[in-house]
Amino acid sequence: MYDDEPQRPEHGPLAGFTVGVTAARRADELGALLQRRGAAVLHAPALRIVPLADDSELLAATKEIIQQVPDIAVATTAIGFRGWVEAADGWGLGEDLLARLRGVRILARGPKVKGAIRAAGLTEEWSPASESMAEVLDRLLEEGVEGLRIAIQLHGEPLPGFVEALKAGGAEVVGVPVYRWLPPEDLGPVDRLLDATVARTLDAVTFTSAPAAASLLSRAEERGLLDEVLAALAHDVLPACVGPVTALPLQARGLDTVQPERFRLGPLVQLLCQELPARARSLPVAGHQLEIRGHAALVDGDLRPVPPAGMSLLRALARRPGWVVSRADLLRTLPGAGRDEHAVETAMARLRNALGTPKLIQTVVKRGYRLALDPHAEAKYADG
Repeated sequence: MYDDEPQRPEHGPLAGFTVGVTAARRADELGALLQRRGAAVLHAPALRIVPLADDSELLAATKEIIQQVPDIAVATTAIGFRGWVEAADGWGLGEDLLARLRGVRILARGPKVKGAIRAAGLTEEWSPASESMAEVLDRLLEEGVEGLRIAIQLHGEPLPGFVEALKAGGAEVVGVPVYRWLPPEDLGPVDRLLDATVARTLDAVTFTSAPAAASLLSRAEERGLLDEVLAALAHDVLPACVGPVTALPLQARGLDTVQPERFRLGPLVQLLCQELPARARSLPVAGHQLEIRGHAALVDGDLRPVPPAGMSLLRALARRPGWVVSRADLLRTLPGAGRDEHAVETAMARLRNALGTPKLIQTVVKRGYRLALDPHAEAKYADG
């Protein structure tokens, strides 16, 4: 490499941002994808998955399907379909179940479910390109379901509106509950995520299932934090959902969410890589480009981690770039600082040291501090 060749930044597109992960299943995979792109991850599974291998409901549904074969079977998740076959094997019903399903029209929600179906020696009739249950429902209703018996492998809880729409169309529906979502045994991580959301120390929260979103909001309501959490998610903390079904509990509370076009973890992470940097405040200051992220700042593309108190001061200064902010106003942004304005001076010294470029922030004697906004930008921000 030549000495004058520009080097790529060592940090990823999510460096300086903190992302909450509410997933129970595949949480490690999602967390690794986020960390690989530079994010700090706060993992708080909002649910736990309880297999129903010994559950009477699943056993009853399996026997019912063996005794009275459905016309159509809908498989929704790979883990659920495999769990169903494994449970049937454990009861000595595996061969009978697969024999009945070989004569059934099987619809698979996506490619992973197709893989599980084929691994069991079965073949699906059709799978939607969108991996959306809404498209599965549309196809069934367009073909007509009057008088048909349809088995649906549920994934944690009844699918919102899906079963009802089929019954309204004249179908008999048999639910196959393979596993169930329950609240986590340890609520500590969820409570910490809720507290971080309210404090705005999170930049985004990811949701990969509707039950997880509903469970998080339910816990917020139990703690008396629902209004504060909703306000944070509406304005400061980005709710990112893997797909439209996942977003339903949030949208029911009036929240806007972002979703990738393809309902998978990879596209969800890529969406955050676009959305979060685009939301970061970027300002020309003292001849440098300053970008303010969740727990760090970029100075001319160089990542500079900033302590929480420093970030509070930096955000306060950036709300009115170029304008003087008094020590009293800055003190109010420091939680637990009391009335001692010396706390502002201490935090400011640490902020300047963290930024590595002290001239970014000017001291205005007897008045306070200001971001040293470049002269050509002052007119743009003259009205604050």
